[in-house]
Amino acid sequence: MRPRSIRWRLTFWYAGALAAALVLFGVLIQALLERRLISEIDEDLANRSAQFESYFLHESTEKLPAQLDDELEEFCAALPPRSYVELRAAGGRIVFRYGAPGVQAGSTRTLSRSFSAGTGARYELTVGEPVRGVRHTIAALRLELFALTPLAIALACIGGWLLSRRALKPVDDMARAAEAISIENLSTRLDVPPTGDELQRFGEVLNRMLARLEGAVGTLSQFVADASHELRTPLAVIRANAEIALRRARSPEGYREALSGIVADTERMTALVEDLLFLARSSSAAASPTRSAPLAVSEPLDEAIEALRHPAAKRCVRVLTSPHPIAWVMGNRAMLKRMFIALLDNAIKNSREGADIRIGIERSEDSVTVSIRDFGCGIDAADIPHIFQRFYRADKSRTGEGYGLGLSIAESIARAHGAEIGVTSAPGEGATFAVRMPVVAFGIGAVKDVTEISA
Repeated sequence: MRPRSIRWRLTFWYAGALAAALVLFGVLIQALLERRLISEIDEDLANRSAQFESYFLHESTEKLPAQLDDELEEFCAALPPRSYVELRAAGGRIVFRYGAPGVQAGSTRTLSRSFSAGTGARYELTVGEPVRGVRHTIAALRLELFALTPLAIALACIGGWLLSRRALKPVDDMARAAEAISIENLSTRLDVPPTGDELQRFGEVLNRMLARLEGAVGTLSQFVADASHELRTPLAVIRANAEIALRRARSPEGYREALSGIVADTERMTALVEDLLFLARSSSAAASPTRSAPLAVSEPLDEAIEALRHPAAKRCVRVLTSPHPIAWVMGNRAMLKRMFIALLDNAIKNSREGADIRIGIERSEDSVTVSIRDFGCGIDAADIPHIFQRFYRADKSRTGEGYGLGLSIAESIARAHGAEIGVTSAPGEGATFAVRMPVVAFGIGAVKDVTEISA
């Protein structure tokens, strides 16, 4: 079946609900009206019986039986047409009768009561009135309701269709505008009606989604452009070395030198590709790292310090760690080691020769913070919001080698572990990177004294 539009479904359900409401309303109106009319008849019959009893008791003491019948006939003649009155003495003998009871069962509403005369005689009085008028009134009402209900439903359907069309017009407009938006014009936004209702909120949500998509596509385009730029340089160097080596015959040492340059540039390009693949996988993978296990945060940190012993010694930089408590975290050892290597490598490259790098570990009730402080040139305040972006290098204030992916990789690993990386810096005073991680458990006491890695 072809799916129906929301407008059609709203009209259909509105018409169904209205029809059910009208039918229920009609049934209730008929029942209430019939009950009210019958109640009025019962009240009138009770009044008649009381008046007849009072009149009979008064006249029976003054009139002879023949005269009493005439008086009772005269009294009943003043009653509504087709009224019925029957008076029986003890034993069921009919003393007086006026009118005739209904032929069909239920066609006359009757009321019976007993009373005693002054002589001690007991009487049974029955009064009645036909309910034909009530039945006729209810039937006429039912006929009118049956005739008017379809017309009311039809008018309601037309009105509901027009109202739903007008109410959903902003949705149609936003749908047409959204359909015209493509990757070439992601900056276009939907016209949101200032109605203050769900449609306005829906349009605002769509515009925020488009803004996020525009930002993501812009980041992806910039990432591809930056990656292409970074890969172009080593490829150009490799090609140049190969072309130079092929221009003329060379000695084995010359070929060896050319091939060594090609190998070095290839290694740099391989490292860049591996970093790019890691960032791409971290962006599309689950939030938590695989193969996580409890471990002391100092273990991958010590491994990172040992891995960077020679680069630190080459720049005559000392890496100092203070005594710290055992702090257990849940994480992937290899990934945490790579995160600390990225942060330490950044600190080493941007430290002055002969300066120190200080590492501290502080714990709190539910977290542990690893801080890495260098004493280099510092970071300008304008660069701090961008230092974790891919390929970003604040060359104006910090000099160093690399592709600008280290801090981005560190931030990605920290995010996968539920950690946060913050940085504080001022030009000329160095920078401090702090990694705050949730803890699993704590040991007791210090695990290491001041450790120094120097040239």
